[in-house]
Amino acid sequence: MKFVVFFVATFLVASQCYGASFRSFPLQMPTGYGDGASHDDVRCASWRLAVESLNIQSFETIPEECVAYIANYIEGGQYQSDSKTANQQVFFYARELQVQDNDVVIFNVDGTALSNIPYYSQHGYGSEKFNSTRYDEEFVNKSDAPALPETLKNYNKLLDLGFKIIFLTGRLTDKKAVTEANLRKAGFHTWEKLILKDPSNNQKAQEYKVAERKKLMQQGYRIVANVADQWTSLRGANKAIRTFKLPNPMYSIQ
Repeated sequence: MKFVVFFVATFLVASQCYGASFRSFPLQMPTGYGDGASHDDVRCASWRLAVESLNIQSFETIPEECVAYIANYIEGGQYQSDSKTANQQVFFYARELQVQDNDVVIFNVDGTALSNIPYYSQHGYGSEKFNSTRYDEEFVNKSDAPALPETLKNYNKLLDLGFKIIFLTGRLTDKKAVTEANLRKAGFHTWEKLILKDPSNNQKAQEYKVAERKKLMQQGYRIVANVADQWTSLRGANKAIRTFKLPNPMYSIQ
């Protein structure tokens, strides 16, 4: 009897496995990532991924058909969730380090420490070409940008661990006072250095950031982490031990 039961069980398992190897799958896989997802939503999600993964390296404006998608991404909670995940990974990495006196974490300012969503939400979420004069008048000079909340939480945790904070920005030196005021108003109460760009410096963004990191290393700092929303702030020589990219599908600085 035991032999018969064993034989039948073996036969059934073998039959199922045999059949499974010939199971057919549809040649066209379903698209979409949720009920009711439109073709534009799917395409725009792919476009955003290409931006974040640097497959798309530069663009002047986001695709017009992606404005609603980007607005929903920014305002609907996914943007903050992505920012939270990135900042958490910075902290998880940093807390495992033996902190030295010269250890620093670099944060970019616009789009990393200070949120510029209030500005871009009024200018098509990146569908309008960037106007530096208007950006300064309507956003920078008002010193009223809120903190990116997940970055502020991470900033405080890193200070508690004993790391020094350096803000490295492409803002020009004539914006130092308004930038300091805005950082403090937003909750960033202390920092080791705030580095701004001299107006006579003609270097592009990446060259400028690389040169400033080199100066910091020559001054004896160990850059344990570099956190930014732009690849030009993270790429190139004199890198941190680890770099962390925050999401930003609205613009690309070259």
